[in-house]
Amino acid sequence: MCTLEKTGTNIFILTLTGADEHRLNPTLIDSILSALRQAKSQATKGSVLITRSRGKFFSNGFDLAWAQAASSKPKAMELLKPVVAELISLPMPTIAAVNGHAAAAGLILALSHDYIHMKRDRGVLYMSEVDIGLPFPDYFTALFRAKVGSPSVLRDVLLRGAKVKGDEAVRRGIVEAAHDNEERLSEATMRLGEQLASRKWLGEIYKEIRKSLYPELCGVLGLDHLIIAKL
Repeated sequence: MCTLEKTGTNIFILTLTGADEHRLNPTLIDSILSALRQAKSQATKGSVLITRSRGKFFSNGFDLAWAQAASSKPKAMELLKPVVAELISLPMPTIAAVNGHAAAAGLILALSHDYIHMKRDRGVLYMSEVDIGLPFPDYFTALFRAKVGSPSVLRDVLLRGAKVKGDEAVRRGIVEAAHDNEERLSEATMRLGEQLASRKWLGEIYKEIRKSLYPELCGVLGLDHLIIAKL
């Protein structure tokens, strides 16, 4: 499950609760969607979202026990698509504070944010599909192409199943920064959130500019890009 709270500086904090691996199943995904829609409904000028988790994992991907029981694994992998669509169309800047492993769909969740910060000393970014024999849904690959500019990074992460730690993730342009421990990670993401909130951007304009950057991804997600007249 997850919680949503709002600070006095107009920052929404979405927290994946508990000390488990935060594996994505219908219950957790519905909880995340509910929190994102709540933040969207309460958004004002200058709002920001930070997503974080408790415990040793950011998210270790889909709940494999649930996916095995689902009638179709490819169909099960589509379940996260509405969450990606909500984040790409959320009318505010978004930050992921990755405190541990972000694997497979967990990495997709992190990449759906505008900024990613992670811990240096624990956790990796890892797309496990090539190792476990699952194809990528179209929105997975569209998101990677939108967010990762280097063909060699795409090759290593998607075709080699590379496990990328903090400093390497910064060098490869996947994340913004790596921090020594959870306290510094939290401080850095809150500091960035406050800097972004202080700009007092109009959320609807921010959202449309973001969508205009990723036309292929928005097409796959079914998000229309609106041309907003200059005010």
